[in-house]
Amino acid sequence: MKIISIELDRCIGCRNCEQACSLYGRGGFHREDSSIRVNIYPGERFISTLTCTQCDAAACLDICPAGALRRSAETNAVVVDENRCVGCKMCLMACPFGNIHFLADKHVIRKCDLCDGDPKCVKFCMPGALHYVEVEDVPQLRRLIVDSKLMRCLVIEP
Repeated sequence: MKIISIELDRCIGCRNCEQACSLYGRGGFHREDSSIRVNIYPGERFISTLTCTQCDAAACLDICPAGALRRSAETNAVVVDENRCVGCKMCLMACPFGNIHFLADKHVIRKCDLCDGDPKCVKFCMPGALHYVEVEDVPQLRRLIVDSKLMRCLVIEP
């Protein structure tokens, strides 16, 4: 199973990921239509980028009374059937990470569906902060990132 992994310290807050998600998912450039969110805190000099983690034990999937959420056979992502969604927002409240969004104009929820296995946010991430990787490879990827940072800090005398 593949997921989107985020290197928070590489994110520069360009919001290209939001634009790509919005354009691919809804056909426009509106931040509120994006399933990935970039939150910028200038006072703290911090940027937080969040999207659905495609939980194995997905609370949103279990709580939906209309059966509007299901696992994709191709990507294993939890996807929304907008024709079945009744807009009750139970899944939105159940998500422990706040990665489900409500589309008021359509009265349905929206969440990351991994773009059918070709996440546009990853493709358009200029600094390379987003990765589409096998979930089992995430710890190794994070170790490599930490290793490369440590190597830059090391000064080896000849």
